[in-house]
Amino acid sequence: MPRFVIERDIPGAGNLTQEELATIAQTSRDAVASLGVPYTWVNSYVTDDRIYCVHEADDAESILEHARRGGFPANRVSVVANEFGPHTAELAPVAASAPAPAR
Repeated sequence: MPRFVIERDIPGAGNLTQEELATIAQTSRDAVASLGVPYTWVNSYVTDDRIYCVHEADDAESILEHARRGGFPANRVSVVANEFGPHTAELAPVAASAPAPAR
């Protein structure tokens, strides 16, 4: 299933309390359950004035419908083209050693 990053402009997001975040999380879970389609909320990250969410869904329309039902902004929805992290370095080919000088 495709993974999406959703950028939500929410002024003052960084000042939301744990109780407010819990309420938002419950609203999001209820919106997911109401969709009736495969949909997974993976995680969210809060910055000063934005919340970045990672969701998995069949299409961007499902992402936008989740936002509508939850009353959340979805200012930018981007499909994830690839993922990488520190573990990715383990997959890099070892650089070939320099050829021996000619004699």
